[in-house]
Amino acid sequence: MKKIAVFAFQGELMCFAHALLNVIDLKSKGHEVKLIIEGSATALIEQLGKEGTPFSPLYAKVRSEGILAGICRACAGKMGSLAEAERQGIPCLGEMQGHPGFATWLAEGYEIISM
Repeated sequence: MKKIAVFAFQGELMCFAHALLNVIDLKSKGHEVKLIIEGSATALIEQLGKEGTPFSPLYAKVRSEGILAGICRACAGKMGSLAEAERQGIPCLGEMQGHPGFATWLAEGYEIISM
């Protein structure tokens, strides 16, 4: 099976929901998959972390299954969600001038999907 890193940039909830659906589906089919929350999508974590909100069950599943690798430190800071990421215990990634870089994941054998 493949190793796949999905970088989700879109802060529109319906777009981000598709990232959640796809990483869950990929894992269920035997792939090693990781989700990295980037860009404007970092602003969604507070809403998604609240039980009973749209797509919060998908977000909870991604977290409980160990699919969520982390969130972009720089973007979370810019979008005002860094404290929420820390509160939720989400690793803050930033090896490329504050942002998670594709090169790190490629070096570990992952294919990159950007959404």
